[in-house]
This record gives sequence, C-alpha cells and structure tokens, in this order.
Amino acid sequence: MEAGGSKAVVLIALGCNLGIAAAKFVAAAWTYSSAMLSEAIHSLVDTANQGLLLFGLARAKRPADDQHPFGYGKEIYFWSFIVAMVLFSLGAGVAIYEGIQKVLDPHPLQNVAVLYAVLGVAMCLEGYSMIKAVREFKARPESRHGFIEALRRSKDPSLFAIVLEDLAALTGLTIALVGTLVAHLGGFDKADGIASIFIGLVLAAVAAFMSTEVKSLIVGEAASRVVQVGLREIVASEIGAGGPIRRINDIRTMHLGPHDVLVTASVDFLDGVSARTVEDVTGRLQSTIKARFPEVRHLFIEVQSEDTFKPAAVTLH
Repeated sequence: MEAGGSKAVVLIALGCNLGIAAAKFVAAAWTYSSAMLSEAIHSLVDTANQGLLLFGLARAKRPADDQHPFGYGKEIYFWSFIVAMVLFSLGAGVAIYEGIQKVLDPHPLQNVAVLYAVLGVAMCLEGYSMIKAVREFKARPESRHGFIEALRRSKDPSLFAIVLEDLAALTGLTIALVGTLVAHLGGFDKADGIASIFIGLVLAAVAAFMSTEVKSLIVGEAASRVVQVGLREIVASEIGAGGPIRRINDIRTMHLGPHDVLVTASVDFLDGVSARTVEDVTGRLQSTIKARFPEVRHLFIEVQSEDTFKPAAVTLH
C-alpha cells in the first residue's frame, strides 16, 4: 500500500508539473520575466525528476538474482540522489544565473496580467499536488515526530522528495509573485531578478537537504527505533522463565529499500540445549518477527556464545 501510495503521489506531481512548466515557459517568453523563467525551469526540472523517481521505483522492484542477492531496492536511493543533483545543478544554478543577468540588465515586465494568471493557476495545481503528498506522508508512522524530523526519519525518498519539491515550488511561486508585484506596482525592475536569485537559493537548500538524507540511506540506515525495540522484545521473550536463550549478543538492521529491511541477530543459547530446540526457537522467532514487521524481508539468526561473539566498535542497542 505504501509503495503504491508513493507512486500515485509521483504521478500526480508529474502531471501537474508538466502542465505548469508549459504555461510558465509561454508566460516567461511573453512577459520577459526572469522570475517566471526560473519558475518554468524549476517546473521542468521537477517533471524530469519525477520521471527519474518513477524509473527508480520500477528498477527497485526487480527480483533478486545471483549478482544482487538482496534485490535492487536501493536503486530508488540512487535515483533520488540523482534527483537532488539535478535540482541543484539545473534548477538552482540556472535560476541564480538568470536572476543575476536580470539584476545587471533590468528591463520592465510586459503583459503582467498573464504573469498573475499563470502564477495563480500554478499555485492551485502545486497546492493540489502538495495536499496529496502531505496526506500520504502523514499516513506514515514517522509523521508523528514533526515535519523536519519526519523527513529525516523517512526511508522513502520517492515520497519525501515530492513533498520537498512541492514545498519548494509553492515557496518559489510566492517569491515570484512578490517580485512581480514589486516590479509592476513599485517600478523596481530589479525585483524580478532578485526574486529569481531567491528562488535559486530555495532550490539549492532543498537539494542540499535531500542529498544529505539520501546519502545516508545509500550508505545504509538502520530501521526505525520502533522496529529495533520490537525486534529486541521478541527475541528477549525467549530469555528466562524456561526460555532456551541466555542473552542477546547483538541485533543489527539496515534498510535495503523503503520497505525492505535486513536483520541480523546474534544470540547465546543455554548450554545443553538440543539442536532441535535451537531450530524450533529460530523458526518461531522468524515467524513472529515477520508477522509483526512485514518490512523485515531478510532475517538471519546466528547462534554464538558470549565468549566467541566479537561485536564491532559500534553496536545497535
């Protein structure tokens, strides 16, 4: 359900941005607005980015093979990182360049009514896309932690990329509107170029945040705290009161995709426990863990004594 929700949000954003980009380019050519041209490039970049996200979602669904035994789930992380780079280099870079050019060589806006009309329609469409994205985002468990923290905790870049892009788009449209009003009503022609520069800075900030978060996912982020605590509780239920496990040496997790978690657990069984008991317990743990956390698709339980277990320098607790 969550994966399908992410794809639907991307498709909605792609459709909205494609129409908005076309309208903005026509308006920019008609009115000589640098801010509108920056917004047009922004929408075109967003459209291309959403295409990249759809491509990444499709690639991530490929089944595991001999060369990639854990599947291709991390492909969505790679393509999301490319999205952040495109947003920074094309979106932010071109907007700032166009803004500087307009500031150095200001000229009055033409057919301002067209600008206002396109900005109004664009705000409505971007607002619709934003509402859909935020609604899907709020349905995720991490949304309980506040907006910024929820973005940091999210393991689904295809969704939080759309939320950030829509937020940046609405912010950029507001800046473009302010710049247009100042240039049109105040007679300060450089305001249009200054607005374009600010739009570029907004895009650069969003791209920097996205690249930082996605890089962490590519390197390998642990599952949420809720999942980690739940895993430890399930394994600990086999300790004491006749349970065959003596202690938990270590439990480690890593996201291989937005809804694909790898879990490795090292446990120390009591001396004298039979091999059949070990098999029964590990089988029971696997069933319980996968029933409670369906996102755990790869689970490995290793039987090790406390003495032979040598944890790495950093251990998850």
